[in-house]
Amino acid sequence: MTDAASPYAGTTPVASLTSSEGAVTLVEGQSFCLSGRTGDIAADFPHGLFVFDTRVLSRWELRLNGHRLEPLSVDVRSPFHAAFIGRSAPAAGQADADVVVFRHRHVGQGMRERIVVSNHGLAAVPVTLELSCDVDFADLFEVKESRVVRRGSHARSVEGSVLRFEHRHDRLRKEVAVKTDPPATAEPGMLVWHGEVAPQGTWELCVEVRTSLNGTAVEPRFACGTPDAETVPAQRLATWHARLPTVRTDHLPLAETMARSAEDLGALRIFDPDHPELAILAAGAPWFMTVFGRDSLLTAWMTLLADPTLAHGVLETLARFQGDDVDPSTEEEPGKILHEMRFGTAAGLSLGGGNVYYGSVDATPLFVMLLAELRRWDARDELVERLLPHADRALAWIEEFGDRDGDGYVEYRRATDRGLANQGWKDSWDAIRHADGALAEAPIALCEVQGYVYAAYVARAHLAEEAGDEATCQRYLDKARELRRRFNEDFWVEEHGWYALALDADKRPVDVLASNVGHCLWTGIVDPAHAPLLARRLVADDMFSGFGIRTLSASARAYNPVSYHNGSVWPHDNALCAAGLMRYGFVEEAQRVILGQLDVARAHDGRLPELFAGFDRRVLSVPASYPTSCSPQAWAAAAPLLWVRTLLRLDPWATKDRVWIDPQLPSGMRRLSVSGIRIGSRALTVEVDGDHVDVGGAEGLEVFRRARPPLTGLLEDMEP
Repeated sequence: MTDAASPYAGTTPVASLTSSEGAVTLVEGQSFCLSGRTGDIAADFPHGLFVFDTRVLSRWELRLNGHRLEPLSVDVRSPFHAAFIGRSAPAAGQADADVVVFRHRHVGQGMRERIVVSNHGLAAVPVTLELSCDVDFADLFEVKESRVVRRGSHARSVEGSVLRFEHRHDRLRKEVAVKTDPPATAEPGMLVWHGEVAPQGTWELCVEVRTSLNGTAVEPRFACGTPDAETVPAQRLATWHARLPTVRTDHLPLAETMARSAEDLGALRIFDPDHPELAILAAGAPWFMTVFGRDSLLTAWMTLLADPTLAHGVLETLARFQGDDVDPSTEEEPGKILHEMRFGTAAGLSLGGGNVYYGSVDATPLFVMLLAELRRWDARDELVERLLPHADRALAWIEEFGDRDGDGYVEYRRATDRGLANQGWKDSWDAIRHADGALAEAPIALCEVQGYVYAAYVARAHLAEEAGDEATCQRYLDKARELRRRFNEDFWVEEHGWYALALDADKRPVDVLASNVGHCLWTGIVDPAHAPLLARRLVADDMFSGFGIRTLSASARAYNPVSYHNGSVWPHDNALCAAGLMRYGFVEEAQRVILGQLDVARAHDGRLPELFAGFDRRVLSVPASYPTSCSPQAWAAAAPLLWVRTLLRLDPWATKDRVWIDPQLPSGMRRLSVSGIRIGSRALTVEVDGDHVDVGGAEGLEVFRRARPPLTGLLEDMEP
């Protein structure tokens, strides 16, 4: 089967999310709705209501007296609730219209829409509302890649005022019912209400969209007549907000971005009905509302400042699905952490029914890194002991399956032509290229993956040291030192002054400058002697656009500012680069990156996109969108939390009752206060006002007013 037929290969076009009227995304768990700014779901765009990766509304268009509504505004009141405000067409010879329509939409395992028609005129107005509905039951990937083909049998029917849509294919029966209150006049694909609205009066009706699979109803989160505050999504969101630290600052863009990030991260949590106590992070809306190993692990790392329980859910879930067997069709191998878990059309309601793909080379070391980092925030966390055998299985995978040729580096080569050709975070088919533009041949050893492996070895050494296991501690320290030594010999390109993006199948350096090297700073694998030159190169004009560090240098042959991975800018990537720069003491460079990203957030109402184009800011003074960028997206939403931790230079070591803090606020930001930072049983408050720093709630902690040594003393002799 060709790459184009694979949902993982990344060679098929992705439907643009942009249109002349923009797009509005609502998210709740594994349901989401894409519509235009009028609230209409149009067949001409990749719009729809999706429940468990199936489009259960492909058309939802409201007409008032035969006309489209003129959009006035959209008020997104929560991740799953928006009010679309529009007005009727003005009467002939009139400039203004008297009738205004509010469409209050709630999404969650279905949809509820409350339509309120208001008459602001002096006379009664006859009103006819028409709602056109259709369901194509398309798979998410088909919509994403603009290749929807109707298969199986479809049927539409009417029962009283209820519209029913049915689909049968591969022994599956899916049904959608559209119900109304008050009842409507119904015909296949259409609901009609006739009424009259008194002067200064209102008329209200409610519509529900309910789904079922093989006769089992999917209970909607919102139903007509149900108080919103009593619903599961509302209660979960309220609990989430109550748990978060409070951030106050005189820098308005940072304050707005932090508030928006909190909202988006709350929306991107998904819950397995088998384990409803565990919040798991989905990668992003609209196309990736499911579990991704790498994305979820990095997002959980970045959100430790706010809520360590997210790391619990991610680690627990990924451990449950850790590889056991060798299966080339899914690229599963013993100890390997999954890349993606898709629920698919037959998955039902439990994560256990999902389809799992393991084609990721970096999720496995990141799993070990996050588990050990969690211990640094809470010494009492029993999860670490419980999942330690999973970490050891992950380390065994690194050395047995990850290092395919025994050269000491972890590399990838896909085992199936339905899998990803590239299996690092830059996983598009053309992401890894030589300086002349030629594609690198697999197996490929990425530079940042070696950094993750190095950090995983150090993490395991820390856990062993804390347990008093000196032999295991020393074994993994030795592995880390040797990997670091060899990496700095084999990946450093002396004539250019940067690390190669990768080593190809012939062990030749892929000698282009890419943002991946910033991850190497973050993990600490970079030799301190190379760090100053590397830091300068990351913020040089060919790499730093003015809004962020590009994925690929503008001087490279393959550079394209509107490509997915060859010149675009990704906020999560920049957050890790900034953390790495600050780790090695390059304060001004880290601040420059964060300030550029803050300008991007300000241009998007506080929400960072998944990625954006890499045009130079001196050429284009506003960040240019990437058409298929997800929004909200988990690691983009989490990036501001890592900015705050980076600017505070905050690093806990709960098992030693220590915390390091050395705030470095950039120009234009004088005051920053973060309260409710949980380190074990303590809730810290850090207040920065110019040169004054106050740390409250740290009783029993030894507070160091300096940057933490990169390896907390275990490798101090090797670190800057």
